[in-house]
Amino acid sequence: MGDPARVWKFGDNIDTDALAPGRYMSAPIDVLASHCLETVRPEFAAQVSRGDIIVAGANFGMGSSREQAVEALRHLGIAAVIAQSFAGIFYRNAVNLGLPVLECAETTSAKDGSAATMDAVSGKLELDDGVVLNCEPFPDFLMQIVNDGGLVPHLEKRFSGGASR
Repeated sequence: MGDPARVWKFGDNIDTDALAPGRYMSAPIDVLASHCLETVRPEFAAQVSRGDIIVAGANFGMGSSREQAVEALRHLGIAAVIAQSFAGIFYRNAVNLGLPVLECAETTSAKDGSAATMDAVSGKLELDDGVVLNCEPFPDFLMQIVNDGGLVPHLEKRFSGGASR
């Protein structure tokens, strides 16, 4: 497991318009990301640090299919999103763009601001208060895509002979 990260706790039904507000969609990614989640937690974009982890309730990433929702999180340095469930298209966009997303039935015991270490391969999130969240382990083939930086770099590596089939 890596260095401790801060947990950012969110509830159910975080939608892609909160992650990537429509009025900033034509702006550069740094501008769009600076407004990420401002309707839910106005301080988020300014205070999040590289390596931090989002822990949320059910249906994270619901709404439109905008890839920019994932791009904003990656630009801000989010290392992983753990939620009780994800909207299908957000989940796939996250994998395609190299962001680990893990399902965890029990996220309510995680506290906002906790220090945590994450192991996406085993699916464990260990919190500084001793709580361990046991998530669904990230499947090997999806972890390979994430480790390669997303689907496009993964396919480039694969078709250049750099990855096993």
